[in-house]
Amino acid sequence: MTIRPAALAAIAALGLALAGCAGEAPAPADDPAGGGATTEPAPAATVAPEPDATPTAPAEPTCETIISPYVVAEFDDLGWSAREDPFVLGATELPDALQCIWGDLSVASDHVQMYGWAPVDAETAAAAQSTLEGEGWVRLEESGVTYLTENPEWVVMADDEGYGMTYEFGDGWVAMSDTKQGLEIIQWPPD
Repeated sequence: MTIRPAALAAIAALGLALAGCAGEAPAPADDPAGGGATTEPAPAATVAPEPDATPTAPAEPTCETIISPYVVAEFDDLGWSAREDPFVLGATELPDALQCIWGDLSVASDHVQMYGWAPVDAETAAAAQSTLEGEGWVRLEESGVTYLTENPEWVVMADDEGYGMTYEFGDGWVAMSDTKQGLEIIQWPPD
């Protein structure tokens, strides 16, 4: 329970008023002789305002904020870092977009993971989906979500279900990962 400063002041004033009605103030506990030594009243306690329980979301997506903080910590433990690359949807490089390559970037390796996110309007999304399907990408509709995943014949790195690089289309955005299951790690836009 939090007691507000105004309530504390009212309680203190009530206590002083009641003490005045009782006649002589009782001797302080540390004055056994009862000499009536006066003590300064304790200052009213101030209570700090409660912090806002809602964390402030970052204004812009970054490689560290578009994916789960748990995954970022795991990558840090591995000594991995992220490199930002352009986000390309089909043949279109999207502005204000972010594609991240996570791995040990100090050595040449194909042992990396990719995650990306971009705002996209409905017209651009529809055109990209049509282009990708025309190039052999496979369209999946699951629970009202549209995915375009690379042709199974081309998959270099597959998830447990056999899916490789996949785009997920949301309302005004598109996410991508090097596997369909990797899309579950992306947590942007924040709720």
